[in-house]
Amino acid sequence: MDTIDEKIIAELTRNARISHAELASRVLLSRNAVRQRVERLERQGHIAGYTVVRPTRDAADDLVCALVLVYRQDRMRGGDVLAALTRIPEVTICEVLSGDFDIMVRLEARSLDRIQDIWEEVAQMPGVRDMVTALALSRVVNRPRGRRRIAG
Repeated sequence: MDTIDEKIIAELTRNARISHAELASRVLLSRNAVRQRVERLERQGHIAGYTVVRPTRDAADDLVCALVLVYRQDRMRGGDVLAALTRIPEVTICEVLSGDFDIMVRLEARSLDRIQDIWEEVAQMPGVRDMVTALALSRVVNRPRGRRRIAG
């Protein structure tokens, strides 16, 4: 990635809907050269997608959250389940547990229908024996990531 690629990414970050012609004039390249660079940046994973941002509300307020506790058929050879869970974008936390449950998964999705689709997908995974699911009704504490203070 060179400085022109970084300028392209900066411009797309400010306005993902900018036309190739406008983007070209801002980074001083031809429209075709900009299109080729954007396509290359997408292929290389520097641009992973475009999204809609609704500025009127906090995006976290629109999410449906669920905790899914997963029982695997074989705890020691259940890596395929973990690998499959990492490929689901709505999985925000996936932890292997001790005790009765094998895996705890936190889902954050735009709709209850999407939570159900993911639930069905996980339930059908080879290696998943059973699941217990709970929907979050409200958020009482939401501490930012980073350094946390542990009492004791």
